[in-house]
Order: sequence, then C-alpha cells, then structure tokens
Amino acid sequence: MDKDLMKREETVLSPDYGTEITELIRSGASPGVLSVKLEDYHARDLAQVLETLTEAERKKLYRILEAGFLAEILEYAGREEAGKYLTEMDLRKAADVAEQLESDAALEILREIGKEKRALIIDCMDEGARLDLRLMSSFDEDEIGSHMTTNYIVLRENLTVKQAMSALIGQAQENDNISTLFVVDEAGEYYGAVDLKELIIARQEDSFRDLIMVSYPYVYGHEETSGCIERLKGYSENLIPVLDNQNRLQGVITSQNVIQVVDEEMGEDYAKLAGLTAEEDLREPLRESMKKRLPWLFVLLALGTAVSSVVGLFEQVVSQLPLIMCFQSLILDMAGNVGTQSLAVTIRVLMDASLTGRQKAELVFKEMKVGFSNGLLLGLASFAALGLYILLIKGQSGATAFAVSGCIGVALLTAMVISSAVGTLVPLFFKKINVDPAVASGPLITTMNDLVAVVSYYGLSWLLLLKVMRIAA
Repeated sequence: MDKDLMKREETVLSPDYGTEITELIRSGASPGVLSVKLEDYHARDLAQVLETLTEAERKKLYRILEAGFLAEILEYAGREEAGKYLTEMDLRKAADVAEQLESDAALEILREIGKEKRALIIDCMDEGARLDLRLMSSFDEDEIGSHMTTNYIVLRENLTVKQAMSALIGQAQENDNISTLFVVDEAGEYYGAVDLKELIIARQEDSFRDLIMVSYPYVYGHEETSGCIERLKGYSENLIPVLDNQNRLQGVITSQNVIQVVDEEMGEDYAKLAGLTAEEDLREPLRESMKKRLPWLFVLLALGTAVSSVVGLFEQVVSQLPLIMCFQSLILDMAGNVGTQSLAVTIRVLMDASLTGRQKAELVFKEMKVGFSNGLLLGLASFAALGLYILLIKGQSGATAFAVSGCIGVALLTAMVISSAVGTLVPLFFKKINVDPAVASGPLITTMNDLVAVVSYYGLSWLLLLKVMRIAA
C-alpha cells in the first residue's frame, strides 16, 4: 500500500484534536464563537491540551467556558494539575467550578491547594456544597467514605408509584445519578433500593414497596477502603449506598469511584512490591524520591551484607571446589523467582479478609507442594544437563561431573521448597501483626531467598561433596 495513503488513513482513524483545539484557542475568535466551538470537543481532549497552553491562554479559557464544562475538564486532569488550574481561576469562578464537581473529586482537588486559597474558595461556595465538603473531610483518606459522592436520589418507602415519580423528577434537577434510587423509612434509616427502569414501567396502581430491593448491598462510611473494595467489585451495580453508624444514608459510591480506588490500590501495591513506600511520578523532587527509596535500601543492604557474610563462612568449600561458583547465580535466581511468585499469590489471596487459620495453613502447604514439584522437575533437568556440561565442556570425570550436578539439583529442590514457604509465610506474618502484606516486597523476599539459597547450596556442597564423597579440585 502507498505510504502516503497509509498516513492519510491513520490521520482519519486518529484525528489530532489537540492541534485543532490549540489552533482554535489561538485563532483570535470572539469569546462567544470560541465557547460554542470548544464545547463540541470532549472534556478529556481539552484536559490534555490545558497543560500545553500558557497560563494566560488558560485564564482566557476559564473566563470563556461555563463552570460545568470546566468541572468536566478538571475531572480528566490529574489531581495536582486540576489543583493548579483551580488556583489560576478567580475566586468566584473557582468556587462555581468546585460546586459543579462531584464532592469526592472536589475534595481531592482542593487538598492540592494551599490552605489559605482553599479556605477562600470554600467560603465562596454555596451552603450545600460546603456541607458536602465538610462531610467528606470527616473521613480519613483510607476510609471508603472519602471516595463517596452526595449526588444521589432518595425516596421514602411509604410513597405511591406516582409520588415516587414526582419526587424523582424534583430531585433529578440537582442530582443526575438516577440509575438506582435509594429508599429510607420513616425514621430516615436506609431501607433498600429501586431500579429506575422498574419504577418507569410500574403502573400507578402497583405498590411502590414491592419494587424495593431490601437486600441491596451497602457499606459503612468508616470502613477501610482496602477491606471492602473486594466486596464492591463483586457487584455489578453502578451505585452503592454509604451509611453512617445510625444506618442513615450519607452518600453513594459510583462504579467510577470503584475503578479509581482499585487503580490507586494497585498503584500503591506495585510501589510497595518494588521496595518503595509510596508511588512516584515524573515531577517528584529528588529529595522526596530518595526518602521513599532509602529506608528499604538500608534494610536490603543489611540483608545483603548477611548473605555475603554467609558466603564467607564457606571459604573452604569455594577454595577446594571453585567449580561450584559457576552455578551460584542459578540457585539464587530460581529461589528468588519462586519466592516472588508465592508472594504474589499470597497477597492476592489475603485480599479476602475472612481467611481462617486452616485456610492459611492450606495455602502454605499448597505453595510448598508447588515448589517441591517444580523443584523436582527442574532439579532432575539440572542434574542431567549440567552433568553433561561439566563432563564435556569442563573436562571433569563422570563421577565428579554428576556428583556436582546432583548436588546442584538437590540444592535447587531444597531452595525452591524453602523459598515457597518464605514467600508465603512472610506476608502472612505481616498481615498477622497488622502491617500491609505488600510491604513484604519483591526485593525483601528476593534478598531473604538469596540467604536461603546460599545456605542450601554451599551447605549441601560442603556436606555431600566434601564430607561424604570427598571430592576436591
């Protein structure tokens, strides 16, 4: 196919909206025309363009665009970037935009702004928005309530179908999360939920109470996010109600909130598995990155020193059988790989907070069984392949070649079984003492398994090759 034709097809498939938007903003068109044309683009595309504009150009957009559309744009920008954009607006516009944001998003963005400017923006917001923010800020960041929104429809359970429809229409002007409607009883306590479709197709003579799903799932606002997020993922509902300790509705968790929370949790776990104390980004200062990495590096340095010291204890083995040094990395690498696999499986299983002691014991046994089975197969393969390698390439006798390869095979089996146990027991121990098991990170497990592998390999070499078979170079 002609290259020019291919380029034209790519252009059609992937239009460069960023360039179009930038040229439009810099075209000198009147505010009215510019506003109408920009609203034809998706808020996500405008969010991506904002960071490429100058501050003066962004301020021009803030004045031209309506608060509701600006709020949509900020929701697609990063939290830090959105905070910066909000501070660039004048107070009245910033307050209007913050009011249009979902309450959880508004709180997250406002947290990125200095206290003084944040207080001024909140003071300019209407009373209802201020109350929502005050409610949201009453939750810690690790509580599920900090991710909820107060955008939902609430109905009384003693209404008729007609009255429920009227109440829905009245509230829908302010709250657009209407796919699921929540019901409270006369005391104001949570009673259940109604699917919008069921209410729409119901006849006036039908009983509204019969439409209510009284077993609809819910969470409490002060529950830890990590503890209930798995429960939320198990439901396919768009909205999950959040209750206070008196069983009254406080807000709802949207499916978008759940996705965002899961993404954050995965990012934090990934950072911990990499041996960091938190996530990093490209703009983070050098000092902050060092603070996150150094604590673990000091721990790993100490463990690495211990591993090196253990190797020093086997100087006699190394001096008499220098050949075995060639295969040290093989044992260390396989032990580390197996330990990391067991760690990943264990952390995934530990997301279920209801695990019993018996189930944990079964997990340890299962991982050791897997380590033994894999170690046996790999040990036999190493015995045959390395035996031939030492015999043919290294020029050793058959007895020496297969004695050394046999020792490597046994050491590999031993290291893989113990590493499987370590990779499972360490996160279980961290969980037991109420420390995030993801802290039992990959580098930590790998270093611990290096110690296991070194002791297994050199210990078996000393015992089997030097003491039992009396083989020496």
